[in-house]
Amino acid sequence: MKKMKMSQLLRGAFFVLLTTMLIGAVTSCSNDDDDDNNVNGSKKSHKVVFKAIASSGSNIEAAVYGIDGNPTTATSLSGATWTSPEVTSEAGAYNANVVVNALGVDASSNLKVQIWVDGELKKEGTSTGKILSASASYVF
Repeated sequence: MKKMKMSQLLRGAFFVLLTTMLIGAVTSCSNDDDDDNNVNGSKKSHKVVFKAIASSGSNIEAAVYGIDGNPTTATSLSGATWTSPEVTSEAGAYNANVVVNALGVDASSNLKVQIWVDGELKKEGTSTGKILSASASYVF
């Protein structure tokens, strides 16, 4: 039963992330023109790191993260913390997204996900409960 719930949770979180990335990609392309000078980060690449921190005793199990429509899935994770490898966005990238799933000890367990861009915390998302799924999205 526990495995079935986690599988459903992972599928649901993956679907949410892909939908968010697709919307981000469509939105970024819908206003394309030759003059992007007034769009933040449009002419510059960024160094992005995704992090997750769960309450003591919780276990982080999977993460889906990426920039624009390029997700990376990390499975078979364990422990209460996780950090992605540094990802370099292309100049003109629109957004960064992350979804992390974990199992908490009890209903008061929590999970926090963070998006760090160029060494600066830009966005956080949280989840509370025994089955944890936290997400965050940041527009450059």
